[in-house]
Amino acid sequence: MFWADKIAADAKGHEIVNDSKTPSGRVHVGSLRGVVIHDVIYRALKHAGKPVKFLYGVDDYDALDTVPKYLDREKFSPYLGYPLCNTPSPEDTASDYAKYFMSEFLEVFEYLGVKPEVYYLRDLYRSGKLNKYIETFLQNAHLVREAYKEVSKAERPDNWYPFQIVCEKCGKIATTVVTDYKGSEVFYTCKPDAANWVAGCGHSGWVSPFDGNGKLPWKVEWVAKWDVLGVTIEMAGKDHSQKGGSRDVANAICRKVLKKQPPFHSPYEFILVNGTKMSSSKGVGSSAKEIAELLPPELLRFLMLRTQPRTVINFAPNYETITRLLRDYDTLIDKYADNPDEATGEDGKLRKDFMPLFYAQIGDEVKAYNSFDFSTLISLLQIPHLDIKEEIAKRSSQPLTEFDWQIINQRIAAAQKWLQDYADEEEKLVIYLDQVPEKAGYLSPEQITYLEKLAENLEQLSNWEGEELQTTIFSTSKELEIKPAGAFQSIYLSFVGKERGPKAGSLLSYLDKSFVISRIQDVIEMNKSKI
Repeated sequence: MFWADKIAADAKGHEIVNDSKTPSGRVHVGSLRGVVIHDVIYRALKHAGKPVKFLYGVDDYDALDTVPKYLDREKFSPYLGYPLCNTPSPEDTASDYAKYFMSEFLEVFEYLGVKPEVYYLRDLYRSGKLNKYIETFLQNAHLVREAYKEVSKAERPDNWYPFQIVCEKCGKIATTVVTDYKGSEVFYTCKPDAANWVAGCGHSGWVSPFDGNGKLPWKVEWVAKWDVLGVTIEMAGKDHSQKGGSRDVANAICRKVLKKQPPFHSPYEFILVNGTKMSSSKGVGSSAKEIAELLPPELLRFLMLRTQPRTVINFAPNYETITRLLRDYDTLIDKYADNPDEATGEDGKLRKDFMPLFYAQIGDEVKAYNSFDFSTLISLLQIPHLDIKEEIAKRSSQPLTEFDWQIINQRIAAAQKWLQDYADEEEKLVIYLDQVPEKAGYLSPEQITYLEKLAENLEQLSNWEGEELQTTIFSTSKELEIKPAGAFQSIYLSFVGKERGPKAGSLLSYLDKSFVISRIQDVIEMNKSKI
């Protein structure tokens, strides 16, 4: 049974699935894993006929703790330590900092077909919905301190209270420390040395903690959210799920103070973006929005779902990784389309290995299509003067439907985006149409002999298709007992000026037969003239 279906099968009663994010800047693609995991749990529960609600929280009362490098540091440095919802928006498109960055992330939600009920922490605090929890945790501060000490070995002084006030004088929340509580008010100090990245103003005084005047520390706040929203399922990343970590502390506070069981939890691993080239030299490749602009939505969901939640995803949008991702997805679609009955178990449901495909869909249906190799598409887009759609139609084994073209157009856009923003220079294909590449003039005698025989064999071909050409290229090297590596290198040097390239048979099939043979003869003459 697929992991999400197992959770759904074990569920009892009305379930409320929750996830949340602090919008402190552009949201990293890694944060999408939690989004998709919770969405799939929600879908699995719905699929099982269980009553369920999916919530997504915006932790916008958290403090701005750093100015991202893509923002004006001079403009935003004065707001370090402020609640994100009290920090100005980078642009006029949003009312504040939190809503600006969250709106970008929510666009990705929409793109992926993720539709939770979104709530903002500012609203829970300012509406008074968290007042009774604030009161409870302040009254039981000694139990909260005990939970921190017992679970994470973190000592809090006897006059520490689990609350932070928004300083009435400077507006910061990160620098305030509450040291007394007398029922309706707390005493706080905005300490100059409370944080090592921003200084408090030194102001102190008594103030009401209710109705948005401050916030609970996030581990305590987590517990308050569970109870006020009725959360029954909330997963957490590996960093929060380690023994003695954030989730363990929150669980202990929930049991010790509220006398309730915490929501169901299971950890999930990170997405590692192994792309220092992309993120540093090109400045792209790590935000959720950027990856959503590259991958079609089903492919982005599939990336998150084809591995178990506890398995690390190492994603770098280089040629090998992205072509393999699309090939794996298309292979699964083709297996499903070839024999839908075999993809279904005795209970009438899709087999476990097809469930990542099912939950990758934006809707609730797996629709088959005539797939078109993505690596070939990348190559075709780089052939000068080529009508890409005409070439695709010509190469397809059967007529393409409207849905086929919908998928193909998505793939064309993805390939164009990849070539523009992610392809390294050595991965790009530049076919020399008007002149012989300079590097093709330094072939070995063995390579020249190979090209002479290849030209003869190509001349006799009546079928100018990729597979037929690939077979001829191989058989010619075998006929002359020349190592394939040297043979292929001579072809790549002759047409793209590089020692490596895409599948050689496909490469030649993009070009006119007469041009290919003429180019090979020109390369032979160039080399012989240097002997």
